[in-house]
Amino acid sequence: MMILTVDCCINAQVEKVWKLWTEPEHICKWNFASNDWHAPYAENNLTEGGRFKFGMAAVNGSASFDFEGTYDKIVSNKLIEYTLDDKRKVSVKFASNGNETTVTETFETESTYTPEMQKFGWQCILNNFKTYVEKPAGLETLRHEVIIDAEVNKVFKTMLTDQTYREWTSVFNPTSYFDGKWEKGAKMLFLGTDADGKRGGMVSIIRDFVPNKFVDIEHVGMISGDEEITSGEAVESWAGSHEKYLFFDENGKTVLIVQLDTNEEFKSYFLQTYPKALDKLKSICETK
Repeated sequence: MMILTVDCCINAQVEKVWKLWTEPEHICKWNFASNDWHAPYAENNLTEGGRFKFGMAAVNGSASFDFEGTYDKIVSNKLIEYTLDDKRKVSVKFASNGNETTVTETFETESTYTPEMQKFGWQCILNNFKTYVEKPAGLETLRHEVIIDAEVNKVFKTMLTDQTYREWTSVFNPTSYFDGKWEKGAKMLFLGTDADGKRGGMVSIIRDFVPNKFVDIEHVGMISGDEEITSGEAVESWAGSHEKYLFFDENGKTVLIVQLDTNEEFKSYFLQTYPKALDKLKSICETK
């Protein structure tokens, strides 16, 4: 058995970090290592001797397990120590530095996976927590799902190829198109014109891109005419929001899941339009 450590610096005060780390409704939003997994439930009795039980499951339902243990020591906003049901010890330290907090996890390894794989997984969850904490306040994640009678590679290509992208996204704007490359780290402009013919849209970054599996788009600003606006009141309520596409094979068909951050202003719009857009994508994939 080895002892490993992972850590990260989070741009938030320790009180907020502690709250989002320990409250079940928040644990369910970040406690998974990759975007094809999620945390469907969390039970947490944050007292010395108290129990916790966090669910971890593949988004497509193919696998799941419970992460369970007992708390040994709690020092509010500073320290959590616990013992997992397999007897391994874990320590989580919270170091405050004004508007920044460093979270450091030290854990004993298990024998199923290599230490390198375990450290990578724990670090990914911690990085996911950092992303969740630093997400702009007021954003809610919507989830849409559609089953398409076509293979994953066809759905993936149809969704992101210029001509067919314009077709399925015409639900949002009849003149919808993109300008950029679908590759990790690339800048992408999502564009269209309004009723007066004025150019508008969103400035985005492709944060992750795994062909036929996953796309993560972060929206960082807006387009107004020839101007790119990435700061100020016009974008502060939603800049930093993510739009994610997950693709799963199910006996030759494709399960496509979209996870979309939105503020209250656009929530009803996306609830109405995104299912229509995915139905259009489904029709394109199944008829062409």
